[in-house]
Amino acid sequence: MEQNQLDQETFSCLICLDLLKDPVTTACGHSYCQCRERFIPRPVLKKNIMLAALVEQLKLIWLQAAPGDHCYAGHKDVACDVCTGRKLKAIKSCLVCLASYCEKHLQPHYDVGPLKKHKLEEPSKNLEENICSKHDKLLEIFCRTDQKCICLICLMDEHKGHDTVPVAAERTERQRELEERRGNIQQRIQFREEDVKLLQQEVEAINVSADKAVEDSEKIFTELIRLLQKRSSDVKQQIRSQEQTKVSRVKDVQEKLEQEINELKRKDAELEQLSHTEDHSKFLLNYPSLPTLSKSTHSSSIIGRPLRYFEDVTAAVSELIEKLQDVLRDSWTNILHRLNDVDVLLPGPEPQSRAGFLKYSCEITLDPNTAHTQLLLSEGNRKVTGINLDQSYSSNPDRFTYWCQVLSRESLTGRCYWEVERCGAVDVAVAYKNISRAGDKNECGFGNNEKSWALECSQNSFHFGHKDIWTPISAPVPSRVGVYLDHRAGILSFYSVSETMTLLHRVQTRFTEPLLAGVWVGNPGDSVEFCKLR
Repeated sequence: MEQNQLDQETFSCLICLDLLKDPVTTACGHSYCQCRERFIPRPVLKKNIMLAALVEQLKLIWLQAAPGDHCYAGHKDVACDVCTGRKLKAIKSCLVCLASYCEKHLQPHYDVGPLKKHKLEEPSKNLEENICSKHDKLLEIFCRTDQKCICLICLMDEHKGHDTVPVAAERTERQRELEERRGNIQQRIQFREEDVKLLQQEVEAINVSADKAVEDSEKIFTELIRLLQKRSSDVKQQIRSQEQTKVSRVKDVQEKLEQEINELKRKDAELEQLSHTEDHSKFLLNYPSLPTLSKSTHSSSIIGRPLRYFEDVTAAVSELIEKLQDVLRDSWTNILHRLNDVDVLLPGPEPQSRAGFLKYSCEITLDPNTAHTQLLLSEGNRKVTGINLDQSYSSNPDRFTYWCQVLSRESLTGRCYWEVERCGAVDVAVAYKNISRAGDKNECGFGNNEKSWALECSQNSFHFGHKDIWTPISAPVPSRVGVYLDHRAGILSFYSVSETMTLLHRVQTRFTEPLLAGVWVGNPGDSVEFCKLR
């Protein structure tokens, strides 16, 4: 290393301190890239060919021998504790030596016998965190009692008699839990991503449906306006037609009356002329020849008649408008009601009190066609009791043949809540309708498969089961259990019901089909009753 540094200095420019580039030689004997010394007159410079070739060869040698810049430790890297000068990156840390090593200085841990037993880990800047601050020993034991890492001396001293395991064993257990939790998180991420897709699809569906509703509504109202305009035109046409008919009839009568008037005037003139005849004999001679007056057939039917003709039509149209307004008002109320009933996938908040849950209460009755033969249904098929004697149920493919279980008649979707009063060892469950019924395999038992979810209630403990994974629940065991289901949101919650509501277990999942309520009864005499909540 020192020889390489000496060689590099030997072949460096005295001006820029870098390796010579196209070295030239002056009359003073210097080889340099550029010299500040002034010569008057300026000397002729010539390239030193041999020296330039030698520098290029040295460059290749030094580049192959020296590590790249990416191998040196930066401010965020763990540096090798053995390197001098510019330190290389550490690739491992030794928990016994409490030091970090680059690849070169780590090699003894692979070659030397005693060092091979040392525990190596990924490079760490805080190796002291693995050392007991009290005894300066490696923390290689985990105390489950106090939930902390300790050394062997701590194990024999203040942690004597505690529940302890090697840190590796505890890490394995915690790693398993971590992977399980990661699996749950990843599953929830998958569910939420599916939810986002469904919501996006629903947004698109809402937009398409709204556009179609607007278009259809405009067509309907346009047709309604067209019909009203047609009726308006028809009424106008009928009024004008009747107007012409009536006016024609009146004018016909008027014309006849005018003819009668003219005739009467003519006769009146004749009578007047006769009345002025002075010759009595001539008057008497012409008087019998005067025509008699005929009785008028029109005047009596016209005199005193009120001048009202189409006012009743206007009244009828006004009545139609009032009726139409009533229809539009009722229709508008119905339209608003339908608009408010438009539902989306967004789940509502879970109730916080029993009164809130009771708003979603539903009546559950049990289906005798699904009941195991050693289950007795009573109280209007709301109660089931385990018995030793087989019941004379008819043969049915929906019946459970091994597991003492029964399902509800009602399919459950939307938001539902129900309560059961239990006695003894029972399972309170929900399941898909297509859960298997025949045989003793897990595919039939509540909580033992992917088609059912069950809360196992024994005398002293709870367990929640799904896919045959049973999780213990730390809570007092009540006699009454409440079940809340938000099918669309994928929420299933079990509550202890007393003076207050205590959450026992909540499931967040995705339900792909309607659910049925179900119960399993463990022993003869044990029972479950679905409570009347309304």
